[in-house]
Amino acid sequence: MRRDTFLKSMLAAAASAGLPLSALAAANLKMMIPANPGGGWDTTGRAVGKALQDAGVAASVSYENKGGAAGALGLAQFVNASKGDPNALMVMGAVMLGGIITGKPPVTLSQATPIARLTSEYNVFVLPSNSPFKTMKDVIEAMKKDPGSVKWGGGSRGSTEHVAAAMIAREVGVDAAKINYVPFRGGGEAVAAILGGNVSVGGSGYSEFAQYIEAGKMLPIAVTSPARLKGLNVPTLKELGVNVEIGNWRGVYGAPGITPAQIKALTDMVLAATKSKAWAEAMDKNGWTPALLTGPAFADFVDREFASLRAVMVKSGMI
Repeated sequence: MRRDTFLKSMLAAAASAGLPLSALAAANLKMMIPANPGGGWDTTGRAVGKALQDAGVAASVSYENKGGAAGALGLAQFVNASKGDPNALMVMGAVMLGGIITGKPPVTLSQATPIARLTSEYNVFVLPSNSPFKTMKDVIEAMKKDPGSVKWGGGSRGSTEHVAAAMIAREVGVDAAKINYVPFRGGGEAVAAILGGNVSVGGSGYSEFAQYIEAGKMLPIAVTSPARLKGLNVPTLKELGVNVEIGNWRGVYGAPGITPAQIKALTDMVLAATKSKAWAEAMDKNGWTPALLTGPAFADFVDREFASLRAVMVKSGMI
C-alpha cells in the first residue's frame, strides 16, 4: 500500500472511530531514549518503535539518545521540548525513579504523561572473565575486608543494580555508604568497563549481558530474582544466603499537556504494538517478562514505586 493511501485509510479509520486527528499524527513518532546507545532503555525504545511500525500504527519512528543522570537529562529535554506533542514517547523505568530520588533534578516524571509499563527484568551480577574472583561469595568476602576494594559497575546512581549492591552490603554487615559504586551513563559504557576489567563486578539486566555471557567473556555469579532465570543456571542471592530481591521494569511516557483523547490514542497504539510479531520476538530474544499496565493503574504503580524505592534506599544508607 502506498504511504498516501495508508494515511488516508488511517484518517478514515480515525474519523469513523471518533478519534482526534492527533491519532493520525502519531503515525510519525519521536522516541526519546534517556540513555546512551547499547543499554536496556535503548534496546527497549528501539524494540517499541519497531513493534509500532510492525503493528501498522506508526509510519515512521525517529530516535534520540540523551544519556546522563539516570535519565534525568533526557527527561528534562523531553519535558521542555515536547509539550503538547501527541507524537512523542519517552522510555523510562525503575532506574529513572532511583535517579530522581538521589539526584533531585528540577524536572520530574509528574510533568510528563504515563502511558504504559511494558516489561520487567531481574538483574544479573557478572565478573570479567579474567577476574580473580570466581563467585559472589568471593566478592562479598573481599567487600567485608575492605568495602572500597570492590568496584561495582552499572547504571547511574540510583539504578536497580546500585540499589542491589547497597542492599547486599547491608545484608552482610557492611556500611552501604562505603561501597565503591561506579556509575555509567549507559549500558554500552558499563559493558566496556566490565570487559576491560575496569570494575570488579558489573550488574544489569540479563538481556544486556547475554551475548557476553554466552561468549565466555563474562561470568555470571548471582541474580536478583526470586528463582533462577530461565536459560541461566545461576543462583539467586537468596540461595546464597543474602536476603535481597529486586526487579527492574521499563515503560513509556507521553509528553506533558496532551489531551485525554490523545492519551487514549497513544495508549491504543502502544497496546497494538505489544500484540505484534516484532514485539513477541523482542520479548523472547531479550528474556523480558510481560508486565503490561496502562492508565491510572500505571500512574498509581509509579507513585507506589517511588515510595517503596525511597524507603529501600534510606534503609540501605544511600540517602
